[in-house]
Amino acid sequence: MEHYLTVEFLAAIGQIVLIDILLGGDNAVVIALATRKLPAHQRKLGILWGTAGAIGLRVVLIFFALTLLKLPFLKIVGGLLLFCIGIKLLAPHEEEGHGDIQAADKLWAAVKTVIIADFVMSLDNVIAIAGAAQNAGEQHSMLLVVFGLVLSVPIIVWGSQLVIRLMQRFPVIITLGAMLLGWIAGGLLVTDPAVERWVQDLPLADYVEKIAGLAGALVVWAGSRLVYSRPPVSAA
Repeated sequence: MEHYLTVEFLAAIGQIVLIDILLGGDNAVVIALATRKLPAHQRKLGILWGTAGAIGLRVVLIFFALTLLKLPFLKIVGGLLLFCIGIKLLAPHEEEGHGDIQAADKLWAAVKTVIIADFVMSLDNVIAIAGAAQNAGEQHSMLLVVFGLVLSVPIIVWGSQLVIRLMQRFPVIITLGAMLLGWIAGGLLVTDPAVERWVQDLPLADYVEKIAGLAGALVVWAGSRLVYSRPPVSAA
């Protein structure tokens, strides 16, 4: 029992709790955005399945993350995917074009959106949990990784439900949530191994990631305005 009460072990637990709260917030926003248009009786299913997919991905990525993050162009592809997802999540109800699709199809479409977005966002996130766990020593690392994954479940589930309620009351949160995906996407583009060395040579290298994040958020906002503010094409 004593080897679980070391400063390193307790510090790792504290770090993982903080990481889960911060990173679980991103996942909660994505799940809330993707499931907000589902009927009330299917929304909880969407949240649960989306969370299950997110946690399953993290389990897989824990074993492959270090290798994946070294692959050139993977973050760039992921960032472009997040841009598309962020813009799509801002589609108004009348623009969806799914009126003839059954509710079950919409449910699984929402879950698929959550899983794709979470896969991209988790590439960096799992490194933080794995790194914090390893700092406590090899004998504790797997236990702490499991702890981090289990703890993230209630944070994501409850966080998603809270965000949905806030979105219903304050619709501007929908736009801010989608722009958050753009922020993450912008950061991914400039930290990919294929371009990172070029970025480091720029005059404002220390601020490039933040600038790219801000630009990415604006791209999602502007892209949604461009795509969904166009007048409908009249039939010939």
